[in-house]
Amino acid sequence: MVAQLHYNVMREVFTRFRAASPTPEGELHYTNAYTLVVAVALSAQATDVGVNRATRALFEVADTPQKMLDLGEERLIEHIKTIGLFRNKAKNVMRLSQILVDEFGGEVPSSRAALESLPGVGRKTANVVLNIWWHFPAQAVDTHIFRIGNRSGICPGKDVVAVERAIEDNVPAEFQQHAHHWLILHGRYICLARKPRCGDCLIADLCLFEEKTV
Repeated sequence: MVAQLHYNVMREVFTRFRAASPTPEGELHYTNAYTLVVAVALSAQATDVGVNRATRALFEVADTPQKMLDLGEERLIEHIKTIGLFRNKAKNVMRLSQILVDEFGGEVPSSRAALESLPGVGRKTANVVLNIWWHFPAQAVDTHIFRIGNRSGICPGKDVVAVERAIEDNVPAEFQQHAHHWLILHGRYICLARKPRCGDCLIADLCLFEEKTV
């Protein structure tokens, strides 16, 4: 595992990220807190593009928990059958919608614990919702961030919780709100898993990755 980058280097890393993209956003489409929860839950082991394609028509007819219950599981499946694990995800969406109606008055709760109590909503999904909808500086660690963190020294850790803690502990406060978005997008388009585009990387001179590409 590489060493954690020094504070001054971290500040420079995120200063560059911010200069290149001042207000980065997630790529999933949503219209409210509920559709955000559903979209993020559906995105597990699927691409954002594929989820957006499937939910475009879905969210026009079911953008609240009650409307989703009224739609029913079979009609939901018709909308999301192009997404991986769609049957299990459909069951989770119906169950979480019922819980939101029964226990939360049809509203999406704003605590991590309450969000994680919903079927199909893990820590990463909860953190995405807290960050995007409530602007809480929660760090949603996915495979991209885990890879970048351990390659570069930005946020090394043996598991996703350790990487999440490394971001919270080491990224200067003024960059915390957008930190995970910058890292996800950097991993998705520049710091690729097999052939990282180090020649196009704006932090290549700061990164500790020893096997940089030309």
